[in-house]
Order: sequence, then C-alpha cells, then structure tokens
Amino acid sequence: MEDVLSVYQQNYSEQTPLVCMDETGKQLTIETRNPIPANSNHVEYFDTEYERNGTASLFMFFNPIDGKRRVDVTDSRTAQDWAHQIKQLVDVDYPDAKKITLVIDNLNTHVGASLYKTFKPQEARRILDKLEFHYTPKHGSWLNMAEIEFSILARECLDRRIPDKSKLKKEVTAWVNKRNSKKSKITWRFKKEDARIKLKRLYPLIE
Repeated sequence: MEDVLSVYQQNYSEQTPLVCMDETGKQLTIETRNPIPANSNHVEYFDTEYERNGTASLFMFFNPIDGKRRVDVTDSRTAQDWAHQIKQLVDVDYPDAKKITLVIDNLNTHVGASLYKTFKPQEARRILDKLEFHYTPKHGSWLNMAEIEFSILARECLDRRIPDKSKLKKEVTAWVNKRNSKKSKITWRFKKEDARIKLKRLYPLIE
C-alpha cells in the first residue's frame, strides 16, 4: 500500500482521485438514569443500564492523498443505499473526475449489480464507467484505510452512548469537519516487504 500511495502521489490529479470506502453500524442507546457529573474528586459516572433505541449506519469515503473524508449517517446499508452513496461520490464529490479508483472490501452489495438494481441501465452504466474497483483480499479488509478512519472515529467520537440519529449526525459532522480542516492523513507503516510475508499466499510463485 505504501508503494501504491507513493505512485498516486506522484501522478495524482483531481481527475484521477483515489478513494477508500467502508461502512459500519452504530447502536443507539438512551440513558435510563441521569449521569452524575464529574467534579474534582471523580470522573462522570454512568449507570450500567440503558435503553436501546435502534441502530444507524455509516458510510465512509476517505481520500488518503488529500486527507479528505465524507461520512454519511443512514437508516440502513442495503444495496440501494450503497448505490446512492456511489452516485454521490461520482456526481457530487468528484464531478470532474475521469476515473475514480475505489478501494472497497468484498461485501456482496459492493458490486455493479447494486447500481443496476437501483438505477436505470444507462444511468448505472454511466456511473460504473467512472469507477475502477480495487477489492481488498478476503480477511484483509484492514488494508482499506477507510476502515482505519472508522477506528479513529470510534475512539474519538462513537465510543459512548448516543441516543438518536440526529445526535449521531451532529457528532459525526463535527468530527469530519475537524479532521478535514486539518487535512488529517494516515501514516501507513505496512510496507511491501511486510506484505510479501503476511500476504504470501496472494503472491505468485515464480520458479
């Protein structure tokens, strides 16, 4: 991945962006008792009981070269949800791009068929023509830097009780704006030499 990033950095343009995509879910929970505020003697106390309030889905699109990300909060993660997110990527996020390199995992909705299920054939074809899919290896989705961004989001924003989707959207938007304003990037430490060891089974044997 480090070598791939260096190549993209050398040849990068707004017409050929690299974007990593991932999705996850978040359980929404309501406090059943008021927390005890923190003071000079202790941190804030929360009761162990809580009330479940449904779930929400999050879609992450991360450009590791520009240090730019978009996170959308939705009700679900169906094939149609994914298709609409991809259309936004093509038409809103990068309308002038000739070809978007999209790094994604092997979830069964992450395929061109999802676009055809959602849009008319000519529209699905138009969107697909602007995409170049690169799938992470099976059990190797950690190679997708959008997954790393989700890990950061979980630690800095989501690792607590959030009562509803409105509050979740507000918190996620604040986190995204802060990261984007700093153009926060990921320091990738997984080198080609490491890949040839850890991912040995994926490399061809040349006799």
